[in-house]
Amino acid sequence: MKKVRLTQVRSVINRPQSQRDTLVALGLKKINATSERELNPQVEGMVRKVAHLIKIEEI
Repeated sequence: MKKVRLTQVRSVINRPQSQRDTLVALGLKKINATSERELNPQVEGMVRKVAHLIKIEEI
């Protein structure tokens, strides 16, 4: 499986609660927080849901 580095680049202020919960599930709590995950279908779906709030880099 591929690994990806996720970095939160936008705030969760005025975002729906489901998007906030998704970021926490990905391990992102603050702006510029970084998390590394294996890219499986579950993580890919979460990334797609909050793609406008994060930056994605392949490792």
